[in-house]
Amino acid sequence: MSLPESASPSSSSATRHVDTLVIGGGQSALATAYFLRRWQVNYQVLDDQSAAGGAWLRAWPSLQLFSPAQWSSLPGWPMRGGETHYPSKDAVVTYLREYEARYEVPVMRPVNVTNVVAQPDGLRVSTDRGDWLARTVISATGSWRSPYVPSYPGQDAFGGLQMHSAQYAGAQGLQGRRVLVVGGGNSGAQIYAEVSRVSEATWVTLSPPSYLPDDVDGRVLFERATARWQASQHGLPDPYPDCGLGHIVMVPSVLEARSRGVLRTVRPFTRFVEDGVVWEDGTHTPVDVVIWCTGFRPSLGHLQGLGIAQAEGRIRVAGTRSVDEPRLWLVGYGEWTGYASATLIGVMRSARATAQEIVTHLAAPVSATT
Repeated sequence: MSLPESASPSSSSATRHVDTLVIGGGQSALATAYFLRRWQVNYQVLDDQSAAGGAWLRAWPSLQLFSPAQWSSLPGWPMRGGETHYPSKDAVVTYLREYEARYEVPVMRPVNVTNVVAQPDGLRVSTDRGDWLARTVISATGSWRSPYVPSYPGQDAFGGLQMHSAQYAGAQGLQGRRVLVVGGGNSGAQIYAEVSRVSEATWVTLSPPSYLPDDVDGRVLFERATARWQASQHGLPDPYPDCGLGHIVMVPSVLEARSRGVLRTVRPFTRFVEDGVVWEDGTHTPVDVVIWCTGFRPSLGHLQGLGIAQAEGRIRVAGTRSVDEPRLWLVGYGEWTGYASATLIGVMRSARATAQEIVTHLAAPVSATT
């Protein structure tokens, strides 16, 4: 699929018009593009990366999916590997690149979206390569660019190295160093398992981690998300109110850490000092490196011009559609935009529903959409 004539990069001085503009080029954008293409919507994708792959381009090298390839695929085309292969980060990047090409997704990159403002005739999207006027906008920028690091007393005085999992690039360079891995989810478990092989590592979590049985993988999380969605559709109570991606899947690296007898955690420290941390009982521990595996916040800075952000930067939605700006949809930001919607296979339901709503919106008389 070629770019519309009005979308040519050389025409950046003029405002370009499109029915649907997708901001972001990762898994959520591609899943939504699949359905927009199927229903012949005039759409364009803007991606701030230099290549296909979205946030996966920046993930640490040893990251491994906790579901088999067949359960880690986008709509329409299964990832290679079937029921037994747990894909690596590089395998996911390759899959996303090939998926984009297979479905001829019209992506312009790199493009940095700087602002979105509401106008009577559409949403004006400003970028470093000119402006767009879109009848509808889908924000699919994820959260990787907004890592969350909690605040602790004395943190600024700590003389060691601090990094977030978003900056973690592997255990090389940590040989023999004293490392704290902070965070009880799957990223914390996988990074701790890797770092503990080469360093004096301690795993810090708010509460004891919740492990899935050895013979259960991430498929169960998607199955539970489906059950939760079905219950919500029928007005029934949430069957898994505490279900989330915090349940740790026993991938090979985590199993290996358990076999070494190191898969244990401690409760959080109370404050930093220059050379380490102090625990609740007053004990002091020297620390060289802290790796924060403490999650992310939605990357929605480009939507500030709409003035509709709520607590923690979120935007009120009904499904994926903004309540306060009904020409805007948000896909793939986590539970608040759809059960399991931040996962490869889980985003399909949100992507399909979003595309269906956009088709209906675009087909409605103009007087009914403003």
